[in-house]
Amino acid sequence: MKLLLTSGGVTNSSIRSALVELLGKPIEECHALCIPTAQWGHPMCNPGSVRRFINGGLPGLGWASVGVLELTALPSIGSDRWVDWVRQADVLLVDGGDATYLAHWMRESGLFDLLPSLPEMVWVGVSAGSMVMTPRIGAYFVEWPSAPDDRALGIVDFSIFPHLNLFPTNTPADAERWAADIEGPAYAIDEQTAIQVVDGRVEVVSEGEWTRF
Repeated sequence: MKLLLTSGGVTNSSIRSALVELLGKPIEECHALCIPTAQWGHPMCNPGSVRRFINGGLPGLGWASVGVLELTALPSIGSDRWVDWVRQADVLLVDGGDATYLAHWMRESGLFDLLPSLPEMVWVGVSAGSMVMTPRIGAYFVEWPSAPDDRALGIVDFSIFPHLNLFPTNTPADAERWAADIEGPAYAIDEQTAIQVVDGRVEVVSEGEWTRF
């Protein structure tokens, strides 16, 4: 799987170019599935914010087709239905919310187990949709009351502090304190920055501000 881990989505030409390179063909020829699941685990999200994600943002980039993959529904319909939907897609567009909630439903749905068999799939994460791929998100970002701890999926070996300087509580000083508790490699990234991971190679794509701890 090829990863494009963002804070705010495809917000500039550099990130868009990285996405097209990962896809290997124009966006207009690619079929996307968007995953809003993380939103349900965050108290600041609601049906309106889910609608805004589906109607715009990453799904609005001009794909050949866009579908919705709601992970909480998958265990009730069986893998014989949904696995082919995923295999036929070129890209998964994964929105923010709570990363621990998303990690839980990736495991429960079976999507996590499917990922190793999708080497050409592109995963584009926004905020929690990026953080879910990391080992830990830090207690600072856990909003789901049922989360047992701050662990995520550990597909990459670094953690991510998103939305750098976007909110009063996401300053560089806040990021530094967060990183001290993570006890591992970490990046703080703003809305103009993405982290690209292909075959274990990590590259920062940015027209903004970022820090590696």
